[in-house]
Amino acid sequence: MVHLWQLRAHRPRHAGLRTTSWILLWAVACFIPSPTAAAEPVEDTPLKKAVLIPQWQPQAQFAGFYVAYQKGFYRDLGIDLQIRRGGPESPSSHLLAEGEADFGTMFLSTAIEKRAQGLQLVNIGQLVQCSSLMLIAKRSSGVFTPPDIDGKHVGLWGAEFQIQPLAFFRKHHLKITPIPQAATVNLFLRGGTDVTSAMWYNEYHMILNAGINPEELTTFFFFDYDMNFPEDGIYCLESTLRRDPDLCCRFVQASLQGWRYAFQHPEEALDIVMSHVDEANIATDRVHQRWMFNRMRDLMVSRDCGAVVGAGRNAAATMIPTPVDSEFGNLDPTDYQRVAQELQAAGVIDWIPDYGHFYQGCVAAHEN
Repeated sequence: MVHLWQLRAHRPRHAGLRTTSWILLWAVACFIPSPTAAAEPVEDTPLKKAVLIPQWQPQAQFAGFYVAYQKGFYRDLGIDLQIRRGGPESPSSHLLAEGEADFGTMFLSTAIEKRAQGLQLVNIGQLVQCSSLMLIAKRSSGVFTPPDIDGKHVGLWGAEFQIQPLAFFRKHHLKITPIPQAATVNLFLRGGTDVTSAMWYNEYHMILNAGINPEELTTFFFFDYDMNFPEDGIYCLESTLRRDPDLCCRFVQASLQGWRYAFQHPEEALDIVMSHVDEANIATDRVHQRWMFNRMRDLMVSRDCGAVVGAGRNAAATMIPTPVDSEFGNLDPTDYQRVAQELQAAGVIDWIPDYGHFYQGCVAAHEN
């Protein structure tokens, strides 16, 4: 397969640099090792230490990283990786800013917001291509179409997760009563809200497990309304990429290799996920983690979000049998602009960071 290595140079901010400096920079960029070379196993070379911070606690959402670690893919590419435990007390953007982690995962919307606020984050690999954030209502509440949400009590998470719902409400001229939503869907199940926020790979399955049939629910997938927000991506600081682009490239390669291996060996991947879940004493089970794993694959391997959403309406959906996209890991500029423009319209950011500076893709496609 074709290997893609893309490292864009930023415009220097020092007016005193001479033309010769630009020539030297161009020459160095031309001789950066290609991903083909970087993919070779590293022998007789000291391992480079690195730290990854996922944006949440151990679960199948991060299966590819755990698999890559367990199978030795990072070490094979010269990285001695530590995976820290994420969660609300350890936001990935904060640990990156403080130098406590080299790499982190986060939503595209979060990263754009942080970049616009001055934190020089760069996306070096986009994983989730289709938005999984959704709204769910019980049909018994009389909600069947967007206009039916007008005047309803809607459960909303924190600011990061409100961007799409609020844009959805603006688009359909809806006035709702926002209700703060906790980590569970218990308030919705007990009738405390008419509509709840949910992730397709997580809370939606919890609602089904609570005994509610899919036919009893009205689901609003944002992709259906031209509001697809790609979610999990791999990020580092711009300074990290400039200091050691080879390390960043190797990290992305090993991570994508881990995801591909996980997709090809789902039960082994779930074994690895559950070992991390058990170590962290997370209250979940293998059935729920399998659902999450299958849905993560759907969201990551296909750019046909319509097909993904269509499968999402089937409670019994299993993994979509499509091969991993040959450009798995890339951030589409159209998706970037869509998210950034919604952030600006919502007043979350004052300006839109340049895509060419934000996305410094280091992607290598591996043979399946």
